[in-house]
Formats: sequence, structure tokens, C-alpha cells
Amino acid sequence: MKIRYFVILALFSGLVLCCLSSSGLSAISGSLQKRSPKTKPIIIPAPIKAVFEEGIQTREARQDISFSVDRVLYFPVSIPQNLHTVFILKVKNADLGFAPLSAVAPVIPEKKKEKEGEETLTSVETVPSKLQARSYIFLQFNELEAGVPGKVAFEVYAPINMEVDSSDFVPDKEEIYSVGYSLPGGDYLASIAIASQNLEEIGTQYYEFSIPDPASFTDKIDTTPLFFFKSMSDLPAPETTPVVHKGCFTYSFLKFEPNFAGTFSSGGYLEIFYYIFGAQPGADGKYTIEVNYGVLKAEEKVIGWAPETYTLNQPLIDQPLPLIKTVLIKSESEEKQVQKPLEPGEYTVSLAITDKVSGKSVNKAIDFEVK
Repeated sequence: MKIRYFVILALFSGLVLCCLSSSGLSAISGSLQKRSPKTKPIIIPAPIKAVFEEGIQTREARQDISFSVDRVLYFPVSIPQNLHTVFILKVKNADLGFAPLSAVAPVIPEKKKEKEGEETLTSVETVPSKLQARSYIFLQFNELEAGVPGKVAFEVYAPINMEVDSSDFVPDKEEIYSVGYSLPGGDYLASIAIASQNLEEIGTQYYEFSIPDPASFTDKIDTTPLFFFKSMSDLPAPETTPVVHKGCFTYSFLKFEPNFAGTFSSGGYLEIFYYIFGAQPGADGKYTIEVNYGVLKAEEKVIGWAPETYTLNQPLIDQPLPLIKTVLIKSESEEKQVQKPLEPGEYTVSLAITDKVSGKSVNKAIDFEVK
């Protein structure tokens, strides 16, 4: 099995992801009051707060802008008790206020013959080359106690300020958008709002979730949520304020284009990224992790590999897995093994993970489909 994994020291080299800027709120016309330097900054303006309060007890969403929370991911950061928490939202592109930003230079018009010896220039219309979205995402995190929202623990403001090529823009297509924030472990109710620039259109969702305290893994190991991705690339610098992304999400110096649908082509490969909580370093400061990967169809193992051993500076693993199975072919004269692409169908990737230093282990699984 071809192996590739990355050790990303920068994730733990003093990166602080919980810095939060509220300066951009001044762009919201008429929504904020002027304040002195000693006044507590307003992260979520009053109109949004009022809408949150209307629905927080019943969790009734407001549908001016319709969206859903697809999932929540989390990853370790340099603050020991915190996790970089990423919210994956599904939103129709048109609902985010994309409008023309600029136009391409006029194309030289074609000459059209009206009569023999006469030429007339056809009319030309400029076509917008870029579309820009200008709207907002607000997140309010209430501590959750026995299912009841308690005090507001954190407030987050993130402008949606992005440009897309008009040629690639499909207004009615629902796509993923992401925003991340650093949170300590705990149980939360997230009140999430997407609002137009003038705050006249507001859509809300309420989402209960829990994230662990990294320090709590003293007698067991576990992983961050497993996910597949299409591509992973480096950022020039980590983001220190919440930024909204379209079709991807970021973590420290990394940018992921995920494959949350979990669909793959026959003969291709899938790639998994995860961090292991509770793993212990050895005397040399290195982590030694053994993982036994397999592919199951129902209860039958259809692909298996020899256990893979990683020696890492941090228990952070990126592993590609080829969707190729080995088949034994028998004939009267011989037996031989041949490799074939995995047939279309629904499957499960199983992971048996063992920390070789502490001896602790955990089993994980994630479903996928070959088409």
C-alpha cells in the first residue's frame, strides 16, 4: 500500500486561532451604535440578537435565508483545552447576495454584411466576469445544560466577502460553506445566522453539539471526526480571525477540499485525515501509532492491508487508500492473484488504531460508496 503522511509542527507552535475581530461590523449600515474604547465591543448586533432570542427555546429556524448545518469538525490547537471547531453549512449560492463586481473588456464585435459591399457592427454587451458576495454569518454559543441553553459563552462575527467567476457560478446550486472558531471542550447550542448586508433578510439555525476536552483522554484514545478529502494544500499563513470559505475549510496552515459525500470512482483511491487524542510520546518524544486498515462490504472484508506503523512528532495522520482488491483466480493448472478495481457499491473503511507506547487502542469506521 502506498503511504503518505504529514507531520505538521506548525499546528502546535504558538498558533492562536481564537483571536476575533469585530472591526468589520462598522460596515453594517445603521446596525451598530457608536461606542467609546471602554465599551464592550458588539460582536452580534441587536437585530440578530433579537431573532436568536425568538427561536432559541423552540429551536425554530427563520427562513428568510434557508440553510442547514451539515456537520461539525474539530482539531487540536496550541491552546491545550481548546479545539478548532469548523461548522460546515449548506447554502444555496443565490441566497448569499452574489452581485456583479466588474465586467470584462468589450469583445471586438463581429462584422455583419447587410448588403454587398456594406458592413455593420453588431451590438455587444459586456458580461460580468466576477461576482461578489457581501453578507454576514453570526454565531452565538450558549452553554448547554441538560438540553437547556445557559449563558452565552462566545459570540462570533464572520463577513461573507468572496469573489467567484461568473462562468462557474450556479445560483440555484446548494454548496458547502465553512467557518471555524476555537472553543474549549463542552456541550453547546450554536445559534447561527446568515444575514444580508443591510440585516433585512436573516436566516437562522440552532444546532446542538459537543466537543471533548483534549485533556480528558487519560485512560483511552480517540480520534477527531473522520472525513475524506479531494485535495489538501498549504496556506501562506494560518487564519487568526473567522473567515467564511466556499467549497472548502481551513485548519492552521492547511486548506481542505472535502469529499463529504464519500463517493469515489472505481479504481481510484480515498484519503483520510485524523488526529489521535490520548496518544503518549515515547522516551524519544515520538509517537508510535499502528493502524490496521480494511475495507468491508457488509460484514465481509474485501480489502485488507498489513498493519501500518507511523513514527510521528504529533499523532496526526493523512492516509490514502487505493480502492484495489486482490482476487484469487483458480484454474486446473494453477492459482494466481490478480488486482481488480473495487466494484460499485456501498462500503466501510475500518481502522483498528493502537498507541504502541501506552498500549491503548480504538476502532473507528467511516462509510463510502464507489460509483
